[in-house]
Order: sequence, then structure tokens, then C-alpha cells
Amino acid sequence: MSTAAIPGAPLPVRNPGSRARGRHRRPERPEIPAGSPALVLAVPAAAGPESRSVVEELLSIVRSEQSGVQTAAGYLPGDGTDGERAGEDFTVAELLAHAAEAGLPAPIVVPLVPGPHGFLTELHALAAHYGAPVTDVLGPHPLLAEAVHVRLSEANLARADRARLFAIATAADGVVLTTVGGEEAAAAAGITGVLLAARLAVPVVAAALDVPGSVAAAVNHLKETGSQRPALAPLVIGPEADSELLATAAEETGCPSAAPLGGYPTVGQLIASTYLAALPARVFEAPADEAAEPVAE
Repeated sequence: MSTAAIPGAPLPVRNPGSRARGRHRRPERPEIPAGSPALVLAVPAAAGPESRSVVEELLSIVRSEQSGVQTAAGYLPGDGTDGERAGEDFTVAELLAHAAEAGLPAPIVVPLVPGPHGFLTELHALAAHYGAPVTDVLGPHPLLAEAVHVRLSEANLARADRARLFAIATAADGVVLTTVGGEEAAAAAGITGVLLAARLAVPVVAAALDVPGSVAAAVNHLKETGSQRPALAPLVIGPEADSELLATAAEETGCPSAAPLGGYPTVGQLIASTYLAALPARVFEAPADEAAEPVAE
């Protein structure tokens, strides 16, 4: 995919790949036709080194999953005091405005959050102004439960595979799934928590990092019900949560914590599938002559 910019717009230009032929060709992902809407990943943070590294990694995964998609990251406006914004960083508003000025289809906006979040109201209003559709948030979803499971196993807080018959001395016997977005986000995270509990075979409860006392209450609940080694598992991609919230929760509860999901591959896969599901069905309709193309022997 070329990084050449469309005149007057920062959205990249797509270079479609050639189609494999023959009866033994591998199944292919849906090809994105030329002229399809771009994917704008709405990042709930201002551009900076930490948010940028996670976003670039996720967009790289999206492009590997679906090479035909045009992608761009849209950040929240910064205050301009940290000097961190680079020339290739754009806000969601700038990307949508550039697409409109260039006469391009309104991009499909995918919020980079696993559940309810405070920035969604403003995002929907902004997108509506430009006629751009906004997809649902990324969770709850089994792929998020998988990502949390892997982060726990990387921190030696869970077995990587329930089928393996070995024990980890530091494995948690109860998990608090931490998220941001208030009680609404915690309630939504409870569904992913059920999926995670099925994977780990330990109790999982959800709590909001941005609600005072929520995480501590969840830890106490686990202890009261018999858990002796509770751990924290962030249902947080990264940019949507202040890193100090994660550190404070671990310090105040005395519980070990896994890392945020970050650029874990299934998060990128989920972004790609969310975008594909939001595309108008007509973009996948092949021309009649192409549909009748014989398979090479």
C-alpha cells in the first residue's frame, strides 16, 4: 500500500494486489474495491509517542489482514503544549474534512475502545457533521478475551492453555477485569469477563479504573468469596486510559497486574472485521464479466 498522499487529503492511496488464480488457490479475504470508504481509527487520545506506537502497530495488522483497505489514524486535538505532534498526525476532524474536500466517500470511523467511553458522544456528533458512519465499539468480543488471557499468561498470572496440565505458582485464582468509561463500561466488560472466566476457569469480575473504589471493591469481593491470589487484567488497549490509573489500582490493591492489550494481533483483526462489517454490501458486488470468469485449470 502506497503512502503517497491524495492531493489535499492525508488519506493514503491503495495499491490493489493481484488475484491468485487456479483451482488450488488459497481462500482469499474479501477484496476491497477501488473507491471504497477509508478506515479512520478514532484514537481517544492526543498524538504522542505512547499512543502513536500502539496505533501504528494496530494499523499495520489491519493492513496485513486486509491489504486493500485505506487506513488513517485520527487523534483527539492536543493542547499544543507538549510539542509531540508530528507532521503525519491528524485529528479525526481533519481527516473527515480532507476527505470531504477531496470528494472522497465519507470514511468509516472505528473507535479504538473496547466498550463505552466518554469521547464517543463527541465523536458521533463530529462524524454526523460529515456524514461519516461510526461503527460499534470493539467489545465485548471473544477476541478481546483471548488478548486479555495472553497478557495474563505473559505476566505469569495464568496458564497460556487450559489443556496443559501444569501449574504456575503465581497464577491468579481470581481476576478483576479493569476498564475505563465508568460503570457503564464496567457493566459491558462483564460480558468479556464471562468469556475470560471460561478460558481461565477462575472467577472474573469487572471494575472501572475511573470510578473511585471500584477496583478495590472488586478485589475485596473476590477475597471474600475465597480468592487468595487475585490479579488485575486491563481490558484496556492503551490510549483510552491514563497509565497512572493502572499503576494506582495495582498499588492500592496490592495485586499484580497484566499489561494493557496494546498492539496484540487479535485487536487489529477485530478492527479489520469491524470495518468490513460496516462496508455497504454493494462494494463487494463483482461486475458480471468478472463473476463469470472461469477458473483456470
